[in-house]
Amino acid sequence: MRLLIVEDSQTLAESLRATLESEGHACDHAADGAAALRFIASNAYDLLVLDWMLPGVDGLGVLRALRAAQAPTQVLMLSARDTVADRVAALDAGADDYLSKPFALDELLARVRALARRPRDGGTSLLHWQALQVDTHARRARWQGQDMQLSPKEYALLELLLRQRGKLFTRAAIFDRLYDSTSEASDKVVEVIISTLRGKLHKAGAPDPIATRRGFGYVIE
Repeated sequence: MRLLIVEDSQTLAESLRATLESEGHACDHAADGAAALRFIASNAYDLLVLDWMLPGVDGLGVLRALRAAQAPTQVLMLSARDTVADRVAALDAGADDYLSKPFALDELLARVRALARRPRDGGTSLLHWQALQVDTHARRARWQGQDMQLSPKEYALLELLLRQRGKLFTRAAIFDRLYDSTSEASDKVVEVIISTLRGKLHKAGAPDPIATRRGFGYVIE
């Protein structure tokens, strides 16, 4: 998933980023509410890890702006404010979950995984193409019931294309979903990921589900 971490503590933000990126997520960081709104206006995020107490526009303001724009982005609110009234206010404003500070990073990761398991379209957590099955709950791919050992980027790309079957993604659009805005990589890395993914599918005995539209992009029909 592509995440935006909105946290004014640089130390905590760096810790969150390192932890989430170790799980295969692409993360951007905004240190205040105004910066967060700029990121949101120019990027599509699957999840915001959003601190409430921010300089300038606070987390609740960011959350309300996000929901006013009808963005489907999920929001995990972080805050040292832990009264029932605070949690209710955040959830009523549109937060999907609430985690009180201080917290254990393992718990944050568990909550991120739980949010990722929630079908955003009301459907199942299992995605299929022929005998290929992607379990978005466990973040695993199987061909004919046998686990495929995919890298985090290979898995993320496969889930993206399967979750939106029939939608054509340009190389740049895929890159934007897999890498954060500070990445020094070129979007040509997408071709490498697709090549290694196709190699693993072939090794498992699976046909290639990814169609290349020369000059346009990639799609799973």
